[in-house]
Amino acid sequence: MADTDGEHGIWLVVPPQTGLMWLLGSVALIAVLVHALLIGHTKWYPAYWEGGKAKVAIEHVIPHA
Repeated sequence: MADTDGEHGIWLVVPPQTGLMWLLGSVALIAVLVHALLIGHTKWYPAYWEGGKAKVAIEHVIPHA
């Protein structure tokens, strides 16, 4: 099956071994940065991580939980 839309052209300039490494590395780096920003710069994320409203709801049902 021939590739007719030209997507193969990048591999004529950059070898797949190098290109795939940079592509997957950049995706992983972006994912880590997004998670770090969520953890460090939002007020709701730490509360979500600790249980937030669910923890308060449990304390109303079970005292001293």
